[in-house]
Amino acid sequence: MPRQPSSSATPSSKTSTVEVVPGGKVVGRITPPGSKSLTNRALVCAAFASGHSTLTGALESEDTEVMIDSLSQIGLKITVENGGQTIHIDNSQVPPDSSPLGSRPGEATRLFIANSGTTIRFLTAALSAAGGHYELRGVDRMHQRPIGDLVEAIRPILDGKIEALSKDGCPPVHLNCHGWKDGNVHVGGSVSSQYLSGLMMAAPIQSFAAKSSQATRSIRIIVDGELVSRPYVDMTAKVIESFGGRVDCVPSQDGKEDSLAFEISAAAKNGSFGYRGCDYQIEPDASAASYFLAAAAITGGQVTVNGLSRDAMQGDVGFADVLEQMGCDVDYQSDSITVTGAPLKGIDIDMNAISDTVQTLAVVALFAKGPTRVRGVAHNRFKETDRIGDLACELRKLGADAQEHDDGLTITPPPNVDMLHGATLATYHDHRMAMSLCLAGLKMEGVQIENPSCTSKTYPEFFQDLEKLIRRPHRWTQ
Repeated sequence: MPRQPSSSATPSSKTSTVEVVPGGKVVGRITPPGSKSLTNRALVCAAFASGHSTLTGALESEDTEVMIDSLSQIGLKITVENGGQTIHIDNSQVPPDSSPLGSRPGEATRLFIANSGTTIRFLTAALSAAGGHYELRGVDRMHQRPIGDLVEAIRPILDGKIEALSKDGCPPVHLNCHGWKDGNVHVGGSVSSQYLSGLMMAAPIQSFAAKSSQATRSIRIIVDGELVSRPYVDMTAKVIESFGGRVDCVPSQDGKEDSLAFEISAAAKNGSFGYRGCDYQIEPDASAASYFLAAAAITGGQVTVNGLSRDAMQGDVGFADVLEQMGCDVDYQSDSITVTGAPLKGIDIDMNAISDTVQTLAVVALFAKGPTRVRGVAHNRFKETDRIGDLACELRKLGADAQEHDDGLTITPPPNVDMLHGATLATYHDHRMAMSLCLAGLKMEGVQIENPSCTSKTYPEFFQDLEKLIRRPHRWTQ
């Protein structure tokens, strides 16, 4: 039975819209903004690092702004320059045997994290390790997104209390503690890799927030069951290592065949806590790059994305390989990726490792010959919106047959591309819905995207950059 839009996300009749205007092949070059995933990971590590850190190429967006605001509110000295692309974190005056953040007397410090999953998950883990009294809350949708697995992972090793205040283990999160106790950490891997990433980044904080007398101390984090989005975990490990930590993937040693473990350690330097400040360069956002590469695929054009390569830290560069499977030509250089469009064919693909690009692929699939089956992304239902059910609902409005499955969906375009048609599409306050669905307008008239400002979550300048790439203006309404 076709799914109806989520009632909490159904837009009002007076919402603003943008319509991308069709106009032939898209040809050009573009440099996406800095990676949100890398920016927020680097901010957490730098916040608990001794000395001074400078992040360059950072992303300025709602998600990174709420992270910076929260860190500033709990004691971090932070300076933002160059339109948000350069961030200085100064812990040079922090005593060597203490963290710049931590417990404060009195009522809980309330942190507003909007709808930023990375912020609430990373900070819940980090602040539990550092110790303190906090309440992390966001918008209504955030209070429907699960965090219970992370809370349950932290509770057995916490010297204090942690609680998810909404039903079904959702935020707000209340935390009042003195850091972690000794012991292994167990976490489920099937809902979000951000739980594991948050715990991994927290481990060096725990080691030295507790003022351990040992020069080096390791924490073992055991993942129970399937681990989704593994490339994001590998990315986390590389960021940790850039700030002086060490991450080893080791046997779980708990007798379970389907589990793995990560051992995290950070050597002290002059008695300081685990991380060390550094200068850190952030790559362009690979998830954002997917929209521009898709524009080449959809229109039969050629688009080069600067600043990324096959060896990039972000797993979402693998989206170019997906387009190649669909028929496109892909050229990887040391500092760029170029996609040249060609006749497209439907594919059957597991996108567990690059699940943030499912919506982009779904729009490309509209213009392919034959169905496209997406697998391995059951966890996408728990993102900013239900990125399986709500996505299928909007694709049907354009004339496609979109069938939901437990782990993904099948997109079957009509026999003739002319049978596709424009429609007014809801975004459900989800930035990726807006950026992906608008691409259908490159090939058909009348595709109107409601609430386009929701892209500010990760890419405030998206529609301006797309306009520059396609060299024609969009149509806007208020």
